[in-house]
Amino acid sequence: MARYRTFNVAFKRQVAQEFLTGESLNSLSRKYDIARNLIRIWVLKHEGGEFEHDNRLKAHEVKIAGLERMVGKLTMELEFLRGVARTPTSRRRESTSIVTGPVASQSDEDASS
Repeated sequence: MARYRTFNVAFKRQVAQEFLTGESLNSLSRKYDIARNLIRIWVLKHEGGEFEHDNRLKAHEVKIAGLERMVGKLTMELEFLRGVARTPTSRRRESTSIVTGPVASQSDEDASS
């Protein structure tokens, strides 16, 4: 039973570039013992950017960085909301003023003096 040959991306890119620079399908097919149709497929993939691993990797890194920023923002919002939920409700309803600050609580000691 015959085994299929596998080719790495660098080799496929090289063959596609040789074709695009003017080498004929027949000569490339004989030179590398590859089917002409396979070379055509590689050329189409090369022109479509499928062999540009670096470009796809950079695009994914940019997307990952954006998602990490979003996770950080959502984590901060969640922590803030958890803190708000822990504060007593009576404290949240008190009015505050920039000039005077929060309303002072009335205690029995202040009233007796």
